[in-house]
Amino acid sequence: MEATPGGASDNVLEELQRYVGFSSDDGEALRELHPIACAHFERIADVFYRRILEHPEARKALEGGESQVGHLKVTLHDWMGSLLLGPWDAAYFERRCRIGRVHVRIHLPQHYMFGAMNLLRQELSAVLEEALRDAPARAARLGRALGKILDLELAIMLHTYREDLLAQAARAERLATFGQLVGSIGHELRNPLGVIETSLFILKGRPAAAEDARVTKHLDRIGEQVEVANHIVTSLLDMIRSRPLVRAPLRLAEVWASALESVPPPGHVRVHAQGLEALPVLEGDAVQLRQVFVNLLQNAVQALGEHEGEVRLTAEVPEDGARRVRLVLEDSGPGLDPAIRARVFEPLMTTKARGLGLGLALVRRILERHGGGIGYAPTGGGPGGARFVVELPLTQEPS
Repeated sequence: MEATPGGASDNVLEELQRYVGFSSDDGEALRELHPIACAHFERIADVFYRRILEHPEARKALEGGESQVGHLKVTLHDWMGSLLLGPWDAAYFERRCRIGRVHVRIHLPQHYMFGAMNLLRQELSAVLEEALRDAPARAARLGRALGKILDLELAIMLHTYREDLLAQAARAERLATFGQLVGSIGHELRNPLGVIETSLFILKGRPAAAEDARVTKHLDRIGEQVEVANHIVTSLLDMIRSRPLVRAPLRLAEVWASALESVPPPGHVRVHAQGLEALPVLEGDAVQLRQVFVNLLQNAVQALGEHEGEVRLTAEVPEDGARRVRLVLEDSGPGLDPAIRARVFEPLMTTKARGLGLGLALVRRILERHGGGIGYAPTGGGPGGARFVVELPLTQEPS
């Protein structure tokens, strides 16, 4: 078995490896199989995607449609290479988990996962049997290793599929409960706030108020706090509303520039952006995507506090055929406590003394409605630092 660094994901991987009986001897057998099978990878990829395109329901789940098959064949070719060469470590586990998450996002029924893995099992087994027809003992040893790694692959994808599906359902249930509460309280709060605003307007118009500086000061403070309360109510209601997306062609560089105007960084914070200008035109709601950038920028600047630091945004279109834009926003602040990372996108979850905990929840909601997503990861440059990875599809999905 390949050694992996400590962590929860490593425990899951080790447990699944034990369950299917995958050992270091199996790893050696798979590497022995690679030179036999690699010459057939291109043909197997052709068979794999021809089968998908022949099946209407499976073809519907194909991201990017038939036009992306060429890119996806290259991805499958690389997948088969790493299947047989390893290393079967934490990085391998995370790559396979991403496949399961994509299946959840595109609503792929699980039986297609079984069918796809069975097709690959048949094709690779046929190659093995043909090549080692005169060496049955060796063929049996390599065949057992192949069966174990394909079982492990399917187990990882199904584990992630189940975890993400359950998390998605739990999140939807929490949001529904949260929405009922907020909808009721929010509308009830509007009435007293409206009364306060009206009374405040009348009091400010009285001559006595204008003549007494202390009265004017306190009336202004009341007005400021009413505005804060109204903003909180609006934020809560925005969180539960499903405002229609106003889709139009847009450039993320322009959306980012607009967000920077709303959140001008203080002098001790340096903000850098790279790769935005090279991104293709997307289709989406520029106003709501601007809110994504505003919320992420505000969090990053607030995380730095009074300390000198930087916020960096990098953008790219990954060359893996998945038809998506990836944006990484990171800061040089203290980062997030590991204990709250898993809940950072939940409504009302905040580490700020006066924070409401809706910013990141709203960011995720907006991105998911665009067919994208967001995740958190610590920065790779040493201790501390927050790193948010945003993905948006090049081919937008309906809201």
